[in-house]
Amino acid sequence: MEQSDKTRPAFGDGEFDEEAVLKQLVEGYAALAKEIHKVVVGQDDVIESVLCCLLAGGHCLVQGVPGLAKTLLVTSLSQVLRMTFNRIQFTPDLMPSDITGTDIIQQNPKTGQPCYHFVRGPIFANVVLADEINRTPPKTQAALLQAMQEKQVTTSGTTYVLPEPFFVLATQNPIEQEGTYNLPEAALDRFMFMTHINYPPLDDECDIVKRTTTGKGSGIQAVLDAEQMILFQNIVRMAPVADSVIKYAVYLARATRPEDSMATEMVRQYFKWGAGPRAGQFMTLGAKARALIHGRVTAGYDDVRAICKLVLRHRVTVNFNAEADGMAVDTVLDDLIAHVHPPK
Repeated sequence: MEQSDKTRPAFGDGEFDEEAVLKQLVEGYAALAKEIHKVVVGQDDVIESVLCCLLAGGHCLVQGVPGLAKTLLVTSLSQVLRMTFNRIQFTPDLMPSDITGTDIIQQNPKTGQPCYHFVRGPIFANVVLADEINRTPPKTQAALLQAMQEKQVTTSGTTYVLPEPFFVLATQNPIEQEGTYNLPEAALDRFMFMTHINYPPLDDECDIVKRTTTGKGSGIQAVLDAEQMILFQNIVRMAPVADSVIKYAVYLARATRPEDSMATEMVRQYFKWGAGPRAGQFMTLGAKARALIHGRVTAGYDDVRAICKLVLRHRVTVNFNAEADGMAVDTVLDDLIAHVHPPK
């Protein structure tokens, strides 16, 4: 849905040339996707969702069975960005201080007296890979909450600001339950998107085997730096969006709540809890990012529909009926998208 040029607000207060800014963002996204595809075969939807999330300033949770290039995707993303990158391998014995950092006692070189010195943990990076995040206990998972929401870390009464931009991309394996800890709802809500990596098609799988058994290098190159990424994230924030599109995102979020009058029959039957207001915020931001990378200044209803499940699937809780009937969350959300219509 596009607004007319007369009624559509411009970026900021005339600070940007719309056409030049839009062209720069589209070219930047295309360059990122092209470099990542040198290493990752196929998975176009997954790559688009991860990059949309990054451009919108959110965090992404990637779920898939082992061997589907979840970790490769993130490490490739770190290589195409001229930004600091750290990988945290989550294990059952990982402690919160192993992520955020800790105070150690050192001798002051001037006074000779002992003093505390904060050693920064791996969370202090632009891009952080939280690998197999569901393999560590909740107290360690909770160490990410303040960092992901406020982009800062507090320890021993002192607050340290994280570098900008800051992006957490976490992976988890859905099929191994032994020795794993499901992320609590408060932690899941910090992730803007949850995307699934599925098995590749036959041709893509043959291409993967061919590429990885020939010994040839990928030749991946860095194409964007931190300053450019911050600019793109600001562009997404300032991009105009119609009130009707915002209202449609809110409609979809409210329709996931079983007690709400907008809830569908399947939602009332299979959902225990629905999504909160943050879902509408993230659907709006995600729709704006998706519109911009496709060369459109204003997001429309189709953009909201395209990212709806990415935002909602980890913010709803199914009840016993869903488990008994083998009803998947995505099936209920597909029905919701089909029955919840945009405002007239």
